[in-house]
Amino acid sequence: MAALWNLGNSISQLSVLVTASVQYLSMIPLRTTYKGYSTVANVQAVAAFLKGAPYRKHPGVTALKTVHLPEELQRGALSIVHGAALRDLTEQARRLSNFLWSRKRPMDEEQLRERALAMEKGLWEQEMESRTDTDSHLAEMHIRKKVLSALKKTTYHWTPLRYDDELCLVYLAARLAAGYAAMRRALNEIKKRDPTFTPFSLLDFGSGLGTVVWAARTTWGDSLKESVCVDSSKAMNTLAERLLRGGSDKEDPLIKHVYFRQFLPVSPKVQFDLVSSAFALSELPSKQERIETVLTLWRKTHSYLVLVENGTKEGHQILMEARDTVLKGEEKTMDPSRPFVFAPCAHQLPCPKLAQQAQVPCNYPQPFCPLPLPGNREQEVEQFSYLVMARQEPGVENAGLEWARLTGPVLRRPRHVHCQLCCPDGELRRVVVTPSRHGRDVYRCARNSDYGDRLPIMKPEVETITE
Repeated sequence: MAALWNLGNSISQLSVLVTASVQYLSMIPLRTTYKGYSTVANVQAVAAFLKGAPYRKHPGVTALKTVHLPEELQRGALSIVHGAALRDLTEQARRLSNFLWSRKRPMDEEQLRERALAMEKGLWEQEMESRTDTDSHLAEMHIRKKVLSALKKTTYHWTPLRYDDELCLVYLAARLAAGYAAMRRALNEIKKRDPTFTPFSLLDFGSGLGTVVWAARTTWGDSLKESVCVDSSKAMNTLAERLLRGGSDKEDPLIKHVYFRQFLPVSPKVQFDLVSSAFALSELPSKQERIETVLTLWRKTHSYLVLVENGTKEGHQILMEARDTVLKGEEKTMDPSRPFVFAPCAHQLPCPKLAQQAQVPCNYPQPFCPLPLPGNREQEVEQFSYLVMARQEPGVENAGLEWARLTGPVLRRPRHVHCQLCCPDGELRRVVVTPSRHGRDVYRCARNSDYGDRLPIMKPEVETITE
């Protein structure tokens, strides 16, 4: 009996020691090793960032479900389209969409000169190898003709678009819903990540149909007290104003205090809480003009600058050019409010996709419902690239966590998820998220995330992507 009593006491003491050890170990960050990589999984830090939200609505979710046009905007657009009665509108809209998607930047004189010199050098080498008694003057004339002929065939012939009344209507049918969806998605990220920000003034460069004003209203309600829309096309400004009046010329505007201009405000002292430019930088005739315009827009930005372009290589490169322009341009000034890349980049370093010359540019899909016109599908997807610059870095969202951007589709598999991420160290990586390596919370967040969302990862085991 004494032996059994002693054994019982020993078991009780052992149980107490085990319980205390478990409680102690639960307070220490768990370090696991997998294939030579180290992962720190602090369960308490991960759980804190959720703030009680369900996994499907975790703080990194910024992508929207299918975007619908506001009822007043759609009703006004259909009224205008049906009143115009253009022939073959659906086909014209399709052609315009394809043309705008494949549109490239105009080549600068310096780039053209470099290409011409490279071609000329190669042709001279061929000429010297094939001929021994060549008349240098005749050879030079012959090579110049070849260079000019090759440049004509291989150089993109950029011409400015002139939006008259008819082309504006075609643009409305082709791009109203898509442009609204892309801008709505970009603005939603600001609202989600910075809930304290409410814009009272807006400047929209290349405003077109005024979709940014409508998207801002949907995002922040009637907070805007002044909206300045700048577009060089008088016909486009007139059409945008008609949309604000519900398709009429006489009704009161549905959104108050919206002013249309053909040129940017001159005064450098006037700033706006929110400055935007959607699908407009690609329409400027030169790199120098793009740089000057971006710097002007940034000088007029009080809080956020939002730029949106097509989700093509051209669109992505234009935005990265603008990003570098703002970051490098502010280095030369004494402005205390330094620019900060708010989205989509997870870092302030050079874009890894540009450095690796990736085949797929940094773009994001947004489903939307187009105008209900003959020939249109019920739902389409707008593939766009965007850039949000902020005047100051937002507060730390959660100590110990690093946020990465999902730059590709999420592949969900049993007990693990494949994620393609742009990480805070400026690298593209593929991460296999599992409950054992990253914790249950991060794993469930990954399963509930989509292309374009952000994902909290605590130093995950990774594989650098080379494309």
